[in-house]
Amino acid sequence: MAPMINGFDYQRVTVADGVSLHAAVGGSGRPVVLLHGFPQTHLMWRHVAADLAADHTVICPDLRGYGASDKPAATGPEVYAKRTMAADIVALARALGHDRFALAGHDRGALVAVRAGLDHPQAVTHLASLDVLPTLDMWNVMRGTSAAVGFHLYLMAQPPGLPEQLIAGSPDAFFGHFLDIWTRDPDAIPAEVRAAYLTACREAIPSIVADYRASAGIDVEHDAADRAAGHQLRMPVSVLQQDWGAALGSDAAALWRAWAPEVDHRTVSCGHFMAEEAPAEVVKALRALLAR
Repeated sequence: MAPMINGFDYQRVTVADGVSLHAAVGGSGRPVVLLHGFPQTHLMWRHVAADLAADHTVICPDLRGYGASDKPAATGPEVYAKRTMAADIVALARALGHDRFALAGHDRGALVAVRAGLDHPQAVTHLASLDVLPTLDMWNVMRGTSAAVGFHLYLMAQPPGLPEQLIAGSPDAFFGHFLDIWTRDPDAIPAEVRAAYLTACREAIPSIVADYRASAGIDVEHDAADRAAGHQLRMPVSVLQQDWGAALGSDAAALWRAWAPEVDHRTVSCGHFMAEEAPAEVVKALRALLAR
């Protein structure tokens, strides 16, 4: 049996025609939804969720296309557009009785969270992003040899066929590579959790690639339209990330301020998987956000 978040109940919730999300739900109080990143599942929030559940209803889903959630075929770019995935989350929260909720996302989940904040400001009360840049800005700053850090973005941006075939040739090596190089504390992801991540990714190659492919196309279009229209995140926003400004030669805080003028932007010293490497720091930041 795959590891679970202790003390949480597990549910399958229909969020769209033919699509149900697998979600762990625990605690009581003001709702907080936590969205996982790549190459992970909802399990990455196990420490943070348990802490927040002391005084919040905490909802941790597997995103569409990941983990034990449904993985519809990518019949068009909109199937894994962040707009579609964000609508899933709003529908999930509403089905569980919450029209308004705080939202935190890591990596891919953060991109979904930002899109939810832009598309559904009436539903998202607070927003936290862990260790990404907004999609439009990410592509704009990836250039020169420093862009090698994001080789997987370019691989999975290619038309259907080759990326899926290459990754399927050695999936554990591919997905395991990121679990290895993006963490500074290997003990933060114990063997049984790592195995669960690898199994989940191995079983979701087409949908994971489709998610990334959307971020090289339709997601950029949606972000560019919002930028042109002057749309911004008006709810309280916090960002935790590694020093991507130094790594990619940009002012990461300034990039975020263009989307969220009142953003609380903080640089962390841990690795990418901060909810597992530094859960106390993440919890502290989320509680500070929720108090705003």
